[in-house]
Amino acid sequence: MAKKVILTGDRPTGKLHLGHYVGSLKNRVMLQNSGEYDVYVFIADLQALTDNARNPEKIRNSLVEVALDYLSIGLDPAKTTIFVQSQVPQLTELTVHYLNLVTLARLKRNPTIKTEIKERGFGEAVPVGFLTYPISQAADITAFNANLIPVGEDQLPLIEQCKEIVHTFNSIYGDVLVEPEAMLADNKVCMRLPGLDGKAKMSKSLGNCIYLSDDKETVKRKVMSMYTDANHIRVEDSGNVKDNAVFTYLDAFATDEHFKKYLSEYKNLEELKAHYSRGGLGDVKVKKFLVNVLEDILEPIREKRAYYEEHLDLVYKMLEDGSKKARLEAQKTLTKVRDAIGINYFK
Repeated sequence: MAKKVILTGDRPTGKLHLGHYVGSLKNRVMLQNSGEYDVYVFIADLQALTDNARNPEKIRNSLVEVALDYLSIGLDPAKTTIFVQSQVPQLTELTVHYLNLVTLARLKRNPTIKTEIKERGFGEAVPVGFLTYPISQAADITAFNANLIPVGEDQLPLIEQCKEIVHTFNSIYGDVLVEPEAMLADNKVCMRLPGLDGKAKMSKSLGNCIYLSDDKETVKRKVMSMYTDANHIRVEDSGNVKDNAVFTYLDAFATDEHFKKYLSEYKNLEELKAHYSRGGLGDVKVKKFLVNVLEDILEPIREKRAYYEEHLDLVYKMLEDGSKKARLEAQKTLTKVRDAIGINYFK
C-alpha cells in the first residue's frame, strides 16, 4: 500500500523560533523518522512575497536561515523532500487553473484571510496575491497528492478551501485531485506557545521570540526577563501558574528526566506547580530551571547549525536537489490537470 503524503512548510520571513519548534518542527522530524509517510517540506517564498513584494531582500536573506533551521532540528534530505516554492513553476500554473474555480466573495469570507488582513492593516489595499494565497496553497497541496496537512486550528479554513477546490475540480473534470485532511497537534500547548511577554503567541513581528539559533547567553537573558505573575511579588506569595508564560513553556518542554537532572527536590512539574501555587517558591529558581531545560534542547540544534553554516554549499545543493525532485512530482499532477481540462493540444 502506498504511503500517505504529508506536505507542510514555512514562510521565509526570518529565523525560526521555539514556537515553530514545539508547534510543528519537532513533529515533522517524528513523522519523517517514522518511515510511514512521504514527507514534503517547502519554503514558501512566493507566499511570503504576497505581503513583502516591496521588500524582497527580507525573503532572500531569510531563505537560507530557514533551511539552516530545518537541517539543525533534524530534517534529513535523504528522508524528506525539502524544496523552494518559487523553484517549482508547475505550482504557479496549477494556481491559475484553480483561480477559475473560486469566487471573490468566497475568498473574502475565509476566516483566516479576514483575520490576517486585519492584523496586517491592509484595509481596502489588499494585494490580490495575498487575498488569493489559499488558492496557491491548494496548488501546493494537490501537486504532490498530499493526504495529510499538519496545521494549527487557525488554519483549518485554508484546508477547507483546498477541499472545496478539489471537489469542484473533480466534479467538473473527473476524479483527478486528491482531497487532503488536516493533521492537528495532540498537545494543545503546542498550538500556541506564548511570547516572552505572555500576552501573545511567539511571533517574529512582535519581537517576543526565543530563536532556535540564539546563543546560550541570549536564551538566559530572554528567559530571565519573561512574564510570570504580576501578583507574585515576594517569594512567600502564592503564584498563578495558569497564565504564567514560564510554566506554559515548562508544560511544553520539561520532562521528569529534567527534574532528576536539574531540580531533584521535585519529582515532576505538578509538584513544582503546587509549590509555586501555595507560595514559598521564587520566580528566579523556576526560570533558571527553564533555562537548563531549553539548553538541553537547543545546544544540539546549535551544534548542527554551526556545521551547516560552515558548509552553505551543502545547504544550497540540498535545496536545489529537493526542488528538482518536487518539479518532477508536480509535473505529473499538472499533466493530469491539463489533460482533464483538455488543453494539452499538441500531445
